[in-house]
Amino acid sequence: MATEHKIAAAVRGDEGKGASRRLRRAGQIPAIVYGGQAEPQSVQLEHEKTWLASQNEWFYSSILTLDVDGKAEQVLLRDMQRHPYKQLIMHLDFQRVSANEAIRVAVPLHFINEEKSPAGKAAGVAVTHELTEVQISCLPKDLPEFIEIDLSALAVGDTVHLSQVKLPAGVEVPELKLGADHDVAVVVARFVKEEVEEAAAEGEAAAEVPAAKVADDEGDKENDKE
Repeated sequence: MATEHKIAAAVRGDEGKGASRRLRRAGQIPAIVYGGQAEPQSVQLEHEKTWLASQNEWFYSSILTLDVDGKAEQVLLRDMQRHPYKQLIMHLDFQRVSANEAIRVAVPLHFINEEKSPAGKAAGVAVTHELTEVQISCLPKDLPEFIEIDLSALAVGDTVHLSQVKLPAGVEVPELKLGADHDVAVVVARFVKEEVEEAAAEGEAAAEVPAAKVADDEGDKENDKE
């Protein structure tokens, strides 16, 4: 299991919009903890410390140890509400996890050795990361903080698909069980010229649609005159 990340919280007594506003003015974040055998519990977290924690990747994809007035619970962050333009967290949802129940989490993808690969060294080649995270299923003890993809062998013209990603033990990608069409591209390496030509072709195709419509409209007008 990944490194333990502790987050401090306290039981929240008052509830409702008014109470939440008062908490925010006092530098606290209203939050809820739910799931498992216990009842949902309203808690509050110190905004400054939680904001700093939220700048890390692990805050969103790792199991957190939520210390609620000295009682530790294993949780996952399931929702974060942010202020539209201020650096302010408005509300947090945490879900309890059970050691014996599989969880689904979106974990980040880390790409290594791209610059050492044939594609990375080639001139005029663009290496595109089509995905930056992937939804996985596993037991809490097997949850990785991230999945590493070694691109050292990536050649020009290569496409790395989801099924080719090496997964840690005990981890699976549910999406791959839905069929071959869900085996999407994760990394693509191709000449920049190809991308420009494709974009130009798409632009030409889009331009042809209005032209065809104008021709149809003019034909309709001629028919109306007759």
